[in-house]
Amino acid sequence: MKIQRIRTLRVEDHPNLLYVLVETDDGAVGLGETYIGAAAVEAYIHETVAPLLLGADPLAIEAHARRLAGVLGRSGAGVESRGNSAVDIALWDLFGKVVDQPLYQLLGGRVRARVRIYNTCAGYGYVRSAGTGVGSDNWGLAADAAAGPYEDLQASLTDAGELAESLLEQGVTAMKIWPFDRIAEETDGQYITNEQLTTGLEPLRKIRERLGDAMDVMLEFHSMWNVAGALRITAAADEYRPFWYEDLLPTQEIDGLRRIADQTRTPLTLSETVAGPTNFRRLFGSGAVGVAMVDVGWVGGVSVARRVGTLADAHGLPIAPHDCTGPVVLAASTHLSVHLPNGFIQETVRAFYTTWYQDLVTGLPHIEGGTIVPAEAPGHGVELNPELFGRPDTHLVESIR
Repeated sequence: MKIQRIRTLRVEDHPNLLYVLVETDDGAVGLGETYIGAAAVEAYIHETVAPLLLGADPLAIEAHARRLAGVLGRSGAGVESRGNSAVDIALWDLFGKVVDQPLYQLLGGRVRARVRIYNTCAGYGYVRSAGTGVGSDNWGLAADAAAGPYEDLQASLTDAGELAESLLEQGVTAMKIWPFDRIAEETDGQYITNEQLTTGLEPLRKIRERLGDAMDVMLEFHSMWNVAGALRITAAADEYRPFWYEDLLPTQEIDGLRRIADQTRTPLTLSETVAGPTNFRRLFGSGAVGVAMVDVGWVGGVSVARRVGTLADAHGLPIAPHDCTGPVVLAASTHLSVHLPNGFIQETVRAFYTTWYQDLVTGLPHIEGGTIVPAEAPGHGVELNPELFGRPDTHLVESIR
Protein backbone atom coordinates (compact mmCIF):
# COMPACT_ATOMS: atom_id res chain seq x y z
CA MET A 1 0.00 0.00 0.00
CA LYS A 2 1.43 3.35 -1.12
CA ILE A 3 0.24 6.97 -1.18
CA GLN A 4 -0.91 7.52 -4.74
CA ARG A 5 -2.68 10.89 -4.67
CA ILE A 6 -2.97 13.97 -2.44
CA ARG A 7 -5.84 16.33 -3.05
CA THR A 8 -6.69 19.66 -1.43
CA LEU A 9 -10.13 21.22 -1.38
CA ARG A 10 -11.26 24.68 -0.36
CA VAL A 11 -14.48 26.54 -0.98
CA GLU A 12 -14.79 30.30 -1.43
CA ASP A 13 -17.64 30.44 1.07
CA HIS A 14 -15.16 29.36 3.79
CA PRO A 15 -11.92 30.98 2.63
CA ASN A 16 -9.92 30.09 5.75
CA LEU A 17 -10.57 26.33 5.60
CA LEU A 18 -8.48 23.80 3.71
CA TYR A 19 -9.19 20.07 3.44
CA VAL A 20 -6.55 17.50 2.54
CA LEU A 21 -7.35 14.04 1.18
CA VAL A 22 -4.55 11.45 1.20
CA GLU A 23 -5.36 8.47 -1.02
CA THR A 24 -3.64 5.11 -1.45
CA ASP A 25 -3.28 2.83 -4.45
CA ASP A 26 -5.83 0.43 -2.95
CA GLY A 27 -8.53 3.09 -2.50
CA ALA A 28 -8.21 4.10 1.17
CA VAL A 29 -8.72 7.83 1.81
CA GLY A 30 -7.84 9.91 4.88
CA LEU A 31 -9.25 13.39 5.52
CA GLY A 32 -7.37 16.25 7.19
CA GLU A 33 -8.13 19.90 7.83
CA THR A 34 -6.48 23.17 8.78
CA TYR A 35 -7.49 26.80 9.06
CA ILE A 36 -6.12 30.24 8.07
CA GLY A 37 -4.16 31.00 4.91
CA ALA A 38 -5.82 28.17 3.00
CA ALA A 39 -4.36 29.02 -0.41
CA ALA A 40 -0.84 29.34 1.02
CA VAL A 41 -1.13 25.99 2.80
CA GLU A 42 -2.49 24.44 -0.40
CA ALA A 43 0.61 25.59 -2.29
CA TYR A 44 2.94 24.26 0.42
CA ILE A 45 1.29 20.83 0.39
CA HIS A 46 1.59 20.40 -3.37
CA GLU A 47 5.03 22.00 -3.73
CA THR A 48 6.74 20.48 -0.69
CA VAL A 49 4.72 17.75 1.01
CA ALA A 50 3.43 15.81 -1.98
CA PRO A 51 6.92 15.12 -3.43
CA LEU A 52 7.97 13.73 -0.04
CA LEU A 53 4.93 11.51 0.52
CA LEU A 54 3.79 10.25 -2.88
CA GLY A 55 4.83 6.61 -3.19
CA ALA A 56 5.47 6.29 0.56
CA ASP A 57 3.87 3.97 3.11
CA PRO A 58 0.87 5.87 4.54
CA LEU A 59 1.04 3.98 7.85
CA ALA A 60 4.55 5.26 8.70
CA ILE A 61 2.84 8.18 10.41
CA GLU A 62 5.53 8.97 12.98
CA ALA A 63 8.27 8.89 10.34
CA HIS A 64 6.30 11.29 8.15
CA ALA A 65 5.56 13.60 11.09
CA ARG A 66 9.25 13.86 11.95
CA ARG A 67 10.29 14.29 8.35
CA LEU A 68 7.83 17.11 7.74
CA ALA A 69 8.65 18.78 11.06
CA GLY A 70 12.21 19.17 9.82
CA VAL A 71 11.25 21.17 6.72
CA LEU A 72 12.06 24.44 8.50
CA GLY A 73 14.38 23.15 11.17
CA ARG A 74 11.52 22.04 13.47
CA SER A 75 10.62 25.60 14.44
CA GLY A 76 8.13 26.69 11.79
CA ALA A 77 4.75 27.65 13.24
CA GLY A 78 3.06 29.08 10.17
CA VAL A 79 2.00 27.67 6.81
CA GLU A 80 4.27 24.64 7.12
CA SER A 81 2.95 23.66 10.53
CA ARG A 82 -0.64 24.00 9.40
CA GLY A 83 -0.02 21.96 6.27
CA ASN A 84 1.81 19.27 8.24
CA SER A 85 -1.07 19.18 10.72
CA ALA A 86 -3.68 18.59 8.04
CA VAL A 87 -1.63 15.81 6.44
CA ASP A 88 -1.00 14.14 9.80
CA ILE A 89 -4.72 14.18 10.65
CA ALA A 90 -5.45 12.63 7.26
CA LEU A 91 -2.87 9.86 7.80
CA TRP A 92 -4.35 8.94 11.18
CA ASP A 93 -7.83 8.91 9.63
CA LEU A 94 -6.57 6.67 6.83
CA PHE A 95 -4.93 4.35 9.38
CA GLY A 96 -8.24 3.99 11.19
CA LYS A 97 -10.00 3.06 7.97
CA VAL A 98 -7.35 0.50 7.04
CA VAL A 99 -7.70 -1.33 10.39
CA ASP A 100 -11.42 -0.48 10.84
CA GLN A 101 -10.97 1.21 14.23
CA PRO A 102 -11.88 4.66 15.60
CA LEU A 103 -9.06 7.09 16.24
CA TYR A 104 -9.25 6.90 20.03
CA GLN A 105 -8.60 3.15 19.80
CA LEU A 106 -5.53 3.67 17.63
CA LEU A 107 -4.17 6.05 20.26
CA GLY A 108 -4.48 3.44 22.98
CA GLY A 109 -8.13 3.49 23.92
CA ARG A 110 -10.47 5.70 25.90
CA VAL A 111 -9.92 6.89 29.44
CA ARG A 112 -13.48 8.21 29.51
CA ALA A 113 -16.54 7.60 27.35
CA ARG A 114 -17.43 11.28 26.98
CA VAL A 115 -15.91 14.62 27.91
CA ARG A 116 -17.34 17.88 29.19
CA ILE A 117 -17.69 20.75 26.69
CA TYR A 118 -17.65 24.49 26.87
CA ASN A 119 -19.25 26.83 24.37
CA THR A 120 -17.11 29.48 22.77
CA CYS A 121 -19.53 32.35 22.32
CA ALA A 122 -18.95 33.10 18.65
CA GLY A 123 -21.74 33.84 16.21
CA TYR A 124 -22.45 32.39 12.80
CA GLY A 125 -20.09 34.75 10.94
CA TYR A 126 -17.21 34.84 13.43
CA VAL A 127 -13.80 35.01 11.69
CA ARG A 128 -15.56 33.90 8.53
CA SER A 129 -13.75 36.35 6.24
CA ALA A 130 -10.35 35.52 4.84
CA GLY A 131 -7.34 36.49 6.92
CA THR A 132 -5.84 35.84 10.31
CA GLY A 133 -7.51 38.63 12.27
CA VAL A 134 -9.59 37.93 15.35
CA GLY A 135 -10.28 41.62 15.93
CA SER A 136 -13.75 43.12 15.95
CA ASP A 137 -13.53 43.87 12.21
CA ASN A 138 -13.84 40.10 11.67
CA TRP A 139 -16.39 39.27 14.35
CA GLY A 140 -19.15 38.84 11.77
CA LEU A 141 -21.84 40.39 13.95
CA ALA A 142 -25.28 40.38 12.34
CA ALA A 143 -26.12 43.83 10.99
CA ASP A 144 -29.88 43.38 11.17
CA ALA A 145 -31.73 40.15 11.84
CA ALA A 146 -29.91 37.31 13.53
CA ALA A 147 -28.90 34.40 11.32
CA GLY A 148 -30.28 31.98 13.91
CA PRO A 149 -30.81 31.47 17.63
CA TYR A 150 -27.10 31.30 18.49
CA GLU A 151 -25.68 34.76 17.77
CA ASP A 152 -23.69 34.16 20.92
CA LEU A 153 -20.99 36.80 20.42
CA GLN A 154 -23.58 39.56 20.15
CA ALA A 155 -25.40 38.13 23.16
CA SER A 156 -22.19 38.04 25.22
CA LEU A 157 -21.80 41.78 24.64
CA THR A 158 -25.41 42.73 25.38
CA ASP A 159 -26.84 40.28 27.92
CA ALA A 160 -24.30 37.69 28.98
CA GLY A 161 -26.53 36.56 31.85
CA GLU A 162 -29.35 35.55 29.52
CA LEU A 163 -26.84 33.87 27.19
CA ALA A 164 -25.41 31.85 30.08
CA GLU A 165 -28.87 30.78 31.11
CA SER A 166 -29.67 29.56 27.58
CA LEU A 167 -26.51 27.46 27.62
CA LEU A 168 -27.29 26.05 31.04
CA GLU A 169 -30.72 24.98 29.77
CA GLN A 170 -28.88 22.81 27.21
CA GLY A 171 -26.71 21.28 29.92
CA VAL A 172 -23.64 23.37 29.02
CA THR A 173 -21.96 24.56 32.21
CA ALA A 174 -18.96 26.44 30.80
CA MET A 175 -18.61 29.28 28.28
CA LYS A 176 -15.84 31.43 26.80
CA ILE A 177 -16.12 35.16 26.09
CA TRP A 178 -13.71 37.99 25.16
CA PRO A 179 -15.18 41.24 26.56
CA PHE A 180 -11.83 43.04 26.71
CA ASP A 181 -10.83 42.75 23.03
CA ARG A 182 -12.48 45.98 21.87
CA ILE A 183 -10.81 47.81 24.73
CA ALA A 184 -7.44 46.40 23.70
CA GLU A 185 -8.07 47.67 20.18
CA GLU A 186 -8.81 51.17 21.56
CA THR A 187 -5.59 51.35 23.60
CA ASP A 188 -3.37 48.98 21.59
CA GLY A 189 -3.33 46.81 24.70
CA GLN A 190 -1.01 49.27 26.47
CA TYR A 191 -3.31 50.42 29.26
CA ILE A 192 -6.83 50.13 30.62
CA THR A 193 -8.74 52.77 32.58
CA ASN A 194 -11.03 52.13 35.55
CA GLU A 195 -14.02 52.96 33.36
CA GLN A 196 -12.87 50.45 30.73
CA LEU A 197 -12.32 47.84 33.44
CA THR A 198 -15.92 48.25 34.56
CA THR A 199 -17.12 47.87 30.96
CA GLY A 200 -15.05 44.76 30.36
CA LEU A 201 -16.21 43.12 33.58
CA GLU A 202 -19.90 43.78 32.93
CA PRO A 203 -20.59 40.40 31.23
CA LEU A 204 -19.00 38.55 34.15
CA ARG A 205 -21.02 40.55 36.62
CA LYS A 206 -24.28 39.76 34.78
CA ILE A 207 -23.49 36.04 34.65
CA ARG A 208 -22.72 35.85 38.37
CA GLU A 209 -25.82 37.88 39.28
CA ARG A 210 -28.06 35.66 37.16
CA LEU A 211 -26.59 32.20 37.83
CA GLY A 212 -24.13 32.51 40.68
CA ASP A 213 -21.42 29.87 40.24
CA ALA A 214 -23.52 27.51 38.10
CA MET A 215 -21.62 28.63 34.98
CA ASP A 216 -17.85 28.44 34.56
CA VAL A 217 -16.60 31.40 32.52
CA MET A 218 -13.37 31.37 30.52
CA LEU A 219 -11.91 34.72 29.49
CA GLU A 220 -10.11 34.87 26.14
CA PHE A 221 -7.68 37.74 25.42
CA HIS A 222 -6.20 36.79 22.02
CA SER A 223 -2.69 37.87 23.15
CA MET A 224 -3.65 41.53 22.84
CA TRP A 225 -2.32 42.92 26.14
CA ASN A 226 0.96 43.95 27.71
CA VAL A 227 1.95 42.98 31.27
CA ALA A 228 0.69 46.14 32.96
CA GLY A 229 -2.74 45.95 31.36
CA ALA A 230 -3.05 42.24 32.00
CA LEU A 231 -2.19 42.66 35.68
CA ARG A 232 -4.88 45.32 36.13
CA ILE A 233 -7.48 43.15 34.40
CA THR A 234 -6.70 39.97 36.32
CA ALA A 235 -6.61 41.77 39.68
CA ALA A 236 -10.13 43.07 39.01
CA ALA A 237 -11.54 39.96 37.31
CA ASP A 238 -10.40 37.51 40.00
CA GLU A 239 -13.33 38.66 42.13
CA TYR A 240 -15.72 36.99 39.67
CA ARG A 241 -13.94 33.62 39.83
CA PRO A 242 -13.27 33.00 36.12
CA PHE A 243 -12.32 29.48 35.08
CA TRP A 244 -9.20 30.58 33.25
CA TYR A 245 -7.44 33.48 31.50
CA GLU A 246 -6.48 32.50 27.97
CA ASP A 247 -3.60 34.02 25.97
CA LEU A 248 -3.30 37.28 27.89
CA LEU A 249 0.08 38.02 26.27
CA PRO A 250 1.89 36.70 23.20
CA THR A 251 3.27 33.31 24.18
CA GLN A 252 6.89 34.35 23.65
CA GLU A 253 6.50 36.76 26.60
CA ILE A 254 7.23 33.95 29.05
CA ASP A 255 8.62 36.16 31.83
CA GLY A 256 5.56 38.39 31.73
CA LEU A 257 3.21 35.43 31.76
CA ARG A 258 5.00 34.05 34.80
CA ARG A 259 4.62 37.41 36.60
CA ILE A 260 0.89 37.34 35.96
CA ALA A 261 0.56 33.69 36.97
CA ASP A 262 2.29 34.50 40.27
CA GLN A 263 -0.18 37.30 41.04
CA THR A 264 -3.53 35.70 40.17
CA ARG A 265 -5.40 32.76 41.63
CA THR A 266 -6.93 32.00 38.20
CA PRO A 267 -5.05 29.56 35.90
CA LEU A 268 -3.49 30.87 32.70
CA THR A 269 -4.34 28.82 29.61
CA LEU A 270 -1.71 28.55 26.84
CA SER A 271 -1.89 28.21 23.85
CA GLU A 272 -3.71 27.26 20.67
CA THR A 273 -1.19 29.26 18.63
CA VAL A 274 1.90 27.26 19.66
CA ALA A 275 3.37 24.66 17.31
CA GLY A 276 5.66 21.76 18.18
CA PRO A 277 6.41 20.03 21.48
CA THR A 278 9.67 21.92 22.10
CA ASN A 279 7.86 25.25 22.34
CA PHE A 280 5.35 23.73 24.73
CA ARG A 281 8.16 22.30 26.83
CA ARG A 282 9.53 25.82 27.34
CA LEU A 283 6.10 27.12 28.31
CA PHE A 284 5.36 24.30 30.74
CA GLY A 285 8.80 24.56 32.29
CA SER A 286 8.31 28.28 32.98
CA GLY A 287 5.60 27.61 35.56
CA ALA A 288 3.29 30.12 33.85
CA VAL A 289 0.81 27.58 32.48
CA GLY A 290 -2.18 26.38 34.47
CA VAL A 291 -4.05 24.71 31.60
CA ALA A 292 -2.51 23.46 28.36
CA MET A 293 -4.35 24.18 25.12
CA VAL A 294 -3.49 22.68 21.76
CA ASP A 295 -5.01 23.04 18.29
CA VAL A 296 -4.71 19.79 16.36
CA GLY A 297 -4.92 21.65 13.04
CA TRP A 298 -1.99 23.95 13.85
CA VAL A 299 0.32 22.19 16.32
CA GLY A 300 1.48 19.44 13.96
CA GLY A 301 -1.57 17.17 13.88
CA VAL A 302 -2.63 14.26 16.05
CA SER A 303 0.95 12.99 16.39
CA VAL A 304 2.24 16.20 17.96
CA ALA A 305 -0.93 16.94 19.94
CA ARG A 306 -0.66 13.57 21.65
CA ARG A 307 2.97 14.27 22.57
CA VAL A 308 2.02 17.68 23.96
CA GLY A 309 -0.75 16.06 25.99
CA THR A 310 1.72 13.59 27.49
CA LEU A 311 4.18 16.40 28.20
CA ALA A 312 1.45 18.41 29.92
CA ASP A 313 0.53 15.39 32.02
CA ALA A 314 4.16 15.03 33.10
CA HIS A 315 3.99 18.64 34.34
CA GLY A 316 0.73 17.98 36.20
CA LEU A 317 -1.32 20.05 33.76
CA PRO A 318 -4.76 19.35 32.28
CA ILE A 319 -5.20 19.82 28.55
CA ALA A 320 -8.13 21.37 26.71
CA PRO A 321 -8.03 20.91 22.90
CA HIS A 322 -9.01 23.98 20.89
CA ASP A 323 -11.63 24.17 18.18
CA CYS A 324 -13.08 27.35 16.79
CA THR A 325 -12.04 26.46 13.27
CA GLY A 326 -13.59 23.42 11.60
CA PRO A 327 -15.41 20.11 11.95
CA VAL A 328 -12.48 17.74 11.31
CA VAL A 329 -10.40 19.42 14.02
CA LEU A 330 -13.37 19.10 16.38
CA ALA A 331 -13.68 15.39 15.61
CA ALA A 332 -9.96 14.63 16.02
CA SER A 333 -9.83 16.73 19.19
CA THR A 334 -12.73 14.83 20.69
CA HIS A 335 -10.90 11.53 20.19
CA LEU A 336 -7.87 13.03 21.93
CA SER A 337 -10.00 14.42 24.77
CA VAL A 338 -11.43 11.01 25.63
CA HIS A 339 -8.05 9.30 25.24
CA LEU A 340 -5.64 11.58 27.10
CA PRO A 341 -5.63 10.98 30.88
CA ASN A 342 -5.44 14.75 31.46
CA GLY A 343 -8.05 15.64 28.84
CA PHE A 344 -10.87 17.27 30.79
CA ILE A 345 -12.86 19.64 28.58
CA GLN A 346 -13.42 20.16 24.84
CA GLU A 347 -14.10 23.47 23.10
CA THR A 348 -17.20 23.65 20.91
CA VAL A 349 -19.10 26.44 19.13
CA ARG A 350 -22.81 25.76 18.93
CA ALA A 351 -23.28 28.42 16.21
CA PHE A 352 -20.84 26.43 14.03
CA TYR A 353 -21.81 22.90 15.04
CA THR A 354 -25.52 23.40 14.30
CA THR A 355 -25.04 25.11 10.92
CA TRP A 356 -22.02 25.20 8.61
CA TYR A 357 -20.18 22.25 10.18
CA GLN A 358 -23.15 20.12 9.14
CA ASP A 359 -23.20 21.73 5.69
CA LEU A 360 -19.61 20.66 5.04
CA VAL A 361 -19.33 17.20 6.61
CA THR A 362 -21.11 14.15 7.92
CA GLY A 363 -20.25 12.04 10.97
CA LEU A 364 -19.75 14.78 13.56
CA PRO A 365 -19.20 13.73 17.18
CA HIS A 366 -22.37 13.72 19.25
CA ILE A 367 -23.09 16.58 21.67
CA GLU A 368 -25.69 16.14 24.38
CA GLY A 369 -26.18 17.28 27.96
CA GLY A 370 -23.02 19.35 28.10
CA THR A 371 -20.76 16.53 26.88
CA ILE A 372 -19.34 15.30 23.58
CA VAL A 373 -18.80 11.72 22.40
CA PRO A 374 -16.49 10.73 19.52
CA ALA A 375 -17.84 8.83 16.55
CA GLU A 376 -17.39 5.05 16.50
CA ALA A 377 -16.71 5.04 12.75
CA PRO A 378 -13.18 4.19 11.59
CA GLY A 379 -10.68 7.04 11.84
CA HIS A 380 -11.98 10.32 13.18
CA GLY A 381 -15.40 9.58 11.68
CA VAL A 382 -15.91 12.70 9.57
CA GLU A 383 -16.39 12.70 5.78
CA LEU A 384 -16.81 15.61 3.40
CA ASN A 385 -20.27 16.05 1.95
CA PRO A 386 -20.03 14.76 -1.65
CA GLU A 387 -21.71 17.86 -3.09
CA LEU A 388 -18.69 19.96 -2.10
CA PHE A 389 -16.73 18.45 -4.97
CA GLY A 390 -19.18 19.79 -7.55
CA ARG A 391 -19.75 23.29 -6.19
CA PRO A 392 -18.80 26.14 -8.57
CA ASP A 393 -16.83 27.87 -5.79
CA THR A 394 -14.76 24.78 -4.94
CA HIS A 395 -11.01 24.78 -5.66
CA LEU A 396 -9.69 21.24 -6.02
CA VAL A 397 -5.96 20.64 -6.63
CA GLU A 398 -4.29 17.24 -6.84
CA SER A 399 -0.81 15.74 -6.90
CA ILE A 400 -0.51 12.22 -8.32
CA ARG A 401 2.27 9.69 -8.16
